[in-house]
Parts: sequence; C-alpha cells; structure tokens
Amino acid sequence: MFKNSLTLALLSSLAISGAAQATLIDRGGGLIYDDVLNVTWLSDANYAVTSGYDADGRMNWADANAWAAGLSYYDSVRNVTYDDWRLPATSDDTCGHYNCTNSEMGHLFYVDLGGTAGQSILTSSDPDLAKFINIQSWYWSGLEYAADPSYAWYFDMTTTEGGNQWLELKQTTFWAWAVRPGDVAAAPMPEPATLLLLGLGMAGLGLARRRG
Repeated sequence: MFKNSLTLALLSSLAISGAAQATLIDRGGGLIYDDVLNVTWLSDANYAVTSGYDADGRMNWADANAWAAGLSYYDSVRNVTYDDWRLPATSDDTCGHYNCTNSEMGHLFYVDLGGTAGQSILTSSDPDLAKFINIQSWYWSGLEYAADPSYAWYFDMTTTEGGNQWLELKQTTFWAWAVRPGDVAAAPMPEPATLLLLGLGMAGLGLARRRG
C-alpha cells in the first residue's frame, strides 16, 4: 500500500507541474526505461502472447494482475531475471477520458510518445514509438475503481478513442502490459558477503599502513 501511494503521488506531482520531460531509454534485452517515472516497461506490449502464456493476450482484470505479478522475465543483456512486475498504475479520482497524464499509461501515451487525444498511438511520429512492439488497443491498469470495485481503470492505446482513460467491468477481457519499478541499468547493491570481504580488505589495508 505504501509503495502504491508513493507511485500515485509521483504521478500526481507530474500532472500538476506539467514540466517534466521524459526520456525513454532502450536498455536492451527488451526493456525500456522512463527516466521521469523511474519505471521500466517491457518493449513487447503483448508479451503474454510472445511468451506463450496466452493465445491472444486478452485477460480479465484479475487474470491480468495475476499474470503480471507472476511474470519472471530474463534480461539477456545483464543476465538477470526480474520478477517484480505489475500492471501500470493509475490515479483513481483525478482524471478520466482524454489528456490524463497522471497515470503511467497516460504519461507514456501523451508525454513519452507524443500521442494525440482521439487518435491511435500508432499514428504518432515520435521516434520513441519504434522502441515498442505489439501494441494493442485496450490495456488494464492495476487499480480498481474505489466507488464500485466491480470496475477497474483501463487505457485505450490504438483505437479511434486512443488516449482515453476510463472504467470497465473487471470481467471484460483487455490486454496487459507489464512494468516494473526502477532502472535495470542501475548498479546493484552489493551482497552482504561482498560487503564483508570489502570491509576486511579495507581493515587489512589500514593495518598494513600502520605497521609500515
């Protein structure tokens, strides 16, 4: 809950300021980093099909959440497997329909990829669009509607209502796009054993200097 609150707070602050200019960085291995939201997207927007998990990638809201939460993705560039995936975050009560950038998909559509309300993102001339493949139409967010939990938020990427953020019954089948926190290129924290060896080495170096 605390982590989700921090995510939504960041999204809201970006929407209010309107000044943040994101850069999408291709990290290789099928991973795209947003340096403003500090999240990493799968470049394959229908990976549930590519991975063989589902025949067409369409899932109800519960199944989409389960797929993202259970996803293990191997990063062939860094030889690391990531298992901290989720559906994109959406702020619940501040914006519906068009020009909503206070969600991760809205930010991707309008800010990162230069999408236009009421048009498919595939019509955008932004060169960053080429970083992604297999973009479908309607995508689930990870957030249910607070006033009626039988509904959840979704985002339209490619129809004639592209850029629309709205609500749908959870049993409806939409697509799922996985995102994870942080940057895969960030330096990993040292393991405890590594820290211990480093500490012993520094202590030994200090002792040798004193003896000298």
